[in-house]
Amino acid sequence: MKRILVPTDFSKQAENALQVAAQLARKHDSEIYLLHMLELPLHQVDALSNHSELPEAVFFMKLAHKKFEQTMSQDYLKDVTVHETVDFNNTLTGISNTCKEHNIDLIIMGSHGASGFKEMFIGSNTEKVVRTAEVPVLVIKNHHDQFRIDNFVFASDFKNDNKETFKQAATLAKAFDAKIHLLFVNTASNFTTTATAKARILDFIKDADFDNYTISIYNDETVEKGILNFSHIIGADLIGISTHGRQGIAHFFNGSISEDLVNHAKRPVVTFKI
Repeated sequence: MKRILVPTDFSKQAENALQVAAQLARKHDSEIYLLHMLELPLHQVDALSNHSELPEAVFFMKLAHKKFEQTMSQDYLKDVTVHETVDFNNTLTGISNTCKEHNIDLIIMGSHGASGFKEMFIGSNTEKVVRTAEVPVLVIKNHHDQFRIDNFVFASDFKNDNKETFKQAATLAKAFDAKIHLLFVNTASNFTTTATAKARILDFIKDADFDNYTISIYNDETVEKGILNFSHIIGADLIGISTHGRQGIAHFFNGSISEDLVNHAKRPVVTFKI
């Protein structure tokens, strides 16, 4: 967790994400890459090869740097290494390029949560980042004076293609010194006996180098409700799920459940790309 990317539109939600990033950076001696996107109309961008020559680009660049100065003056960033970056690509491309260029380990993004996952960026950019990012994405919903993770719910169907994401989750749990609660949600439409589910989970983690965990099989009406209700019961500090890129979040999720889960969870959510 040495290089953390925080996309920002300088909103309160983005600031919440940056404050969490600052806490993690200070604890793990990490660097923060603070990225602001300038999405100019395509016909204007195509008109000139040098984006900085566009009058609109000059104006918004100056405005962005002014906001960067205001942000960098905040006390919570004292003694934290922050690199400010402005990119003229669309949000998804800019984040992807920045991750590759700087070998980013973790993306931290802000969200309004229940009011919608599209609040921070225009359109569905945030959703696309969560679906397609090659590195873990931590979505922050609220302000955290102290970002501490003790109980981390990792929800999965515990199929083989999720093993790599579990390794990433375990690495994150070690960094947080947290207990992972391995959660399998049973529904009436996709029922699995407790014995079968537990055996699948034990086989799934048999080669994992992590022993600070619990196993839970939870019954509910839907997978989403099961994750949310279980997380509420144990007072989880973080929910982790896997992503299948453009196919949606988690192999066992259907339709819009992926977006609904991230939107409706009142606690932070971290996603891992399969």
